[in-house]
Amino acid sequence: MGTPSVAVPEGMWIKCESCKEILYHKEVEDNLQVCPRCGHHFRMTAGRRLDLLFDGGRFKLLFQKIRSADPLKFVDTKPYVDRLRAYTRKAGPGDALLVGRGEIGGHPAMVAAMRYRFMGGSMGSVVGEKMARAIERCLARKIPLISVACSGGARMQEGILSLMQMGKIAAGLARMRVRGIPFISVLTDPTTGGVTASFAMLGDVNIAEPNALIGFAGPRVIEQTIRQTLPEGFQRSEFLLEHGMLDLVVPRHELKGTIVRCLNYFH
Repeated sequence: MGTPSVAVPEGMWIKCESCKEILYHKEVEDNLQVCPRCGHHFRMTAGRRLDLLFDGGRFKLLFQKIRSADPLKFVDTKPYVDRLRAYTRKAGPGDALLVGRGEIGGHPAMVAAMRYRFMGGSMGSVVGEKMARAIERCLARKIPLISVACSGGARMQEGILSLMQMGKIAAGLARMRVRGIPFISVLTDPTTGGVTASFAMLGDVNIAEPNALIGFAGPRVIEQTIRQTLPEGFQRSEFLLEHGMLDLVVPRHELKGTIVRCLNYFH
């Protein structure tokens, strides 16, 4: 008799994008979505980000009922409204941003974490409105704001309405700076386009995870435009830190402790 086949549950093993090792998925999850072999940082869901940053994983979600409109009646391979419904079924309500309020290291704080699973973390009118409302709450209560960016940029399906969010959020952050209320920006892989060009680079402290892709236009577009080969590691966290665009590059295991030290300093 032959050896009976054993069914392996789907998703039990994953391949590291960096070292190419085959990893036990549970081991990676327990290691905060970081490869235990090479330290590669896999993407993390916004909900898990909030759990990781807030004390005891306790927080209150805010602004969950805001929904995107479709003023352009945009259609690509499918209508925009159908695309929104599909992503809401897949990722849950909240569009591409979750905003939570709780405590970090004993400090009352607001965290706005982007959801790459929802249309590539694209910034449309809902993301802009939720960020603006988070800023208003921080101003009213004099509490710090921490953003966790993970985005492909502005949402093309909303046209100029998505681009307007850049100035809207930046204006709110300028008011926070005048009032001396801290804004800490965490940039993860990837942070690109209009999100990089607006709030993600406006932190009083800008922190990135290791080897995160951070930039405005993609490297291929830049190479084709300037007709030059880009330096090795261009647009990665370590390259930006070396060239003065970031304050810190911090592994995920040390991220909360680093943010707490920042909050203690500002306090």
